[in-house]
Amino acid sequence: MTVELSPTSTDSRRAMAGRLLSRYGILLAFIILFVVLSFAHQNFLSTGNITNVLRQVSINGILAVGMTFVILTGGIDLSIGSVLAFAGIVAGMLVTGADPSNPALALLAAVGVGAAFGAVNGVLIARFKVTAFVASLGMLSMARGATLLISDGRPVPNLSAEFRWLGQGFVGPIPVPVIAFAIVFLLAWIVLRFTVYGRWIYAVGGNVRSARTSGIPTRTVVFSAYLIMGALAGFAGAILTARTTSALPQAGLGYELDAIAAVVIGGTSLVGGVGSVVFTLIGVLIIGVIGNGLDLMGVSSYYQQIVKGAIIVAAVLIDRSRNSQS
Repeated sequence: MTVELSPTSTDSRRAMAGRLLSRYGILLAFIILFVVLSFAHQNFLSTGNITNVLRQVSINGILAVGMTFVILTGGIDLSIGSVLAFAGIVAGMLVTGADPSNPALALLAAVGVGAAFGAVNGVLIARFKVTAFVASLGMLSMARGATLLISDGRPVPNLSAEFRWLGQGFVGPIPVPVIAFAIVFLLAWIVLRFTVYGRWIYAVGGNVRSARTSGIPTRTVVFSAYLIMGALAGFAGAILTARTTSALPQAGLGYELDAIAAVVIGGTSLVGGVGSVVFTLIGVLIIGVIGNGLDLMGVSSYYQQIVKGAIIVAAVLIDRSRNSQS
């Protein structure tokens, strides 16, 4: 017996398939990419290479988690690469020389100065209504200038071995930066998924006027998103400095684009209110796996930049298409 589907039923199934593809297409893309690279290069699936990929994506992952908070509120932060460099220099200065400070103190100092830059961004955007693009672009220049000023444009070498453990150490077989990223990701997921504050973040990004009339302190929520972003940029700066064994004033160049790309590729809407830190994680992994795969195949870093730019443009076009259909 043949069962004929009505047009309504067919349209409903197509709509459901479209929603599933829209929601989980990024996960499918990551699986396909992973399988293709597994066949493309024999070393891709080696334990050493997988560990290397995870360690390389950790810094971008920490930044992308913070950027998810910011973009969910409908904002953007272009200053994080410069803030990362400034925090790294501050941490480096505290753990070098004949009488280095405690590594934990250096780490806290890096997080503190990062949070301070984030707070300034937050005040400009939430209190004085400066657009996020302009405020964070100005902070990008100021933080980079401050970095060059306090370092005199030179690297800070001879970091203490205890501090370098933050970037080069292992806990069992797992690199410390990977553990740091996992902790940041887990805390962010809990906050956004299960707390009132997490719901406020989505509400402010979805419709700030409705959120305000519902009694949500919208200015405080926006301010806090940039504060979190700045603190995580400082945290990432300390770990990157420890990994590279010296604090570099030119560190972090272009890192803001990698973080934004990971968030957008993960499906978080640039207009705010829609997204998930879980899919940001997938976006981070996709960027890391593509970079690693191209490295293994000997593709020039110049071409890698072109590929990365094309991915960002494609992700933005998909985001725009998704928003126009909603």
